[in-house]
Amino acid sequence: MVRRKGRTRDKWRDKRWINVVAPESMNHIQLAHIPITTDEGAKGRVIEKTLHDILKGDPTQYSVKLYFQIDRIEGDTAYTIFKRYEYSKEYLKSLVRRDSSKINFIMDAETKDGYVFRINIIALTHKRLNSSRKHALRLAAQRILNRDIPKLDIHQFVQKTCYGDMHASILSEGKKLVRLRHVGLEKVKLVRTAEKQITLLEA
Repeated sequence: MVRRKGRTRDKWRDKRWINVVAPESMNHIQLAHIPITTDEGAKGRVIEKTLHDILKGDPTQYSVKLYFQIDRIEGDTAYTIFKRYEYSKEYLKSLVRRDSSKINFIMDAETKDGYVFRINIIALTHKRLNSSRKHALRLAAQRILNRDIPKLDIHQFVQKTCYGDMHASILSEGKKLVRLRHVGLEKVKLVRTAEKQITLLEA
């Protein structure tokens, strides 16, 4: 005897749609409209955008990716925290030139309200540098970040990261030491929140 198949449950009928918004530092602009099953299940989800999606500026902003992680949900709105900023792989490849030096510098820094970020600075020169000049440039970058970041709260830090103020300070100081072709934030990653309760995904 052939059994009659039961009616298949439509999982989409169990979902509801919510708006995902950027952090306060970016004026809570809408990032996405997504379906969720439960509030708890949506927490921790990451939304990827480009810097151009947020600032609507020049086309070079398409080369920077931003990641936001859902922190809490209130009604039909999901609020996010700033998770990561990074250059696209294609943009990084386009920056490399022959007969020039690439200098990387990585450090952790804490904002005045207790958020810890891992910052990867990239600098490129017109000509090759010796080790001592590379070291001097790294020290200059470290000095600027250690001076400035502890004075900023999380919202100020995100704004200075995305609007270019942070790497502009390093570029200005670095030009006193060597001829620089490019200085930027290759990657900025949140490694610890002030509350230490949000589950941060591995990048």
